[in-house]
Amino acid sequence: MAANGSATVAETADRDANQGLRDRLAEVYGQYARLRSDLDDLQRRLADLRVSCVSDDGLVRATVGPRGQLVELSLDRRIYREADSERLARTIVATVQEAASQTAGQVEQMMAGYLPADSGTLRFLRDNDLGSLMGRHDRR
Repeated sequence: MAANGSATVAETADRDANQGLRDRLAEVYGQYARLRSDLDDLQRRLADLRVSCVSDDGLVRATVGPRGQLVELSLDRRIYREADSERLARTIVATVQEAASQTAGQVEQMMAGYLPADSGTLRFLRDNDLGSLMGRHDRR
């Protein structure tokens, strides 16, 4: 009877352990499904991201996409009153750069919830240095 009683205890322990493993697997799968859904949402938000900046003089409005690429440029009609094309070019470049910088900050904020704070990707978004992106962690 003792052997039979031991088998019952062992079977119960095995069932409990298996149920614990199934519960843990269900929890991990649930976390994965939430993360996957969050990443799909993040991908959509990144694809839709647009940041616009207006120059200090109000003559230039630049809109950039998620990679800092210029997607729209508006020039106020007042630019034709002044024939300084070099100044206008500098204003356009500065306005686009400001919009791109703000975009990088927003992308970094979006990505921060998914990547370690010291990841090369987040460092690259902060400093725009390819060395940050390509650097090896074991060389620190």
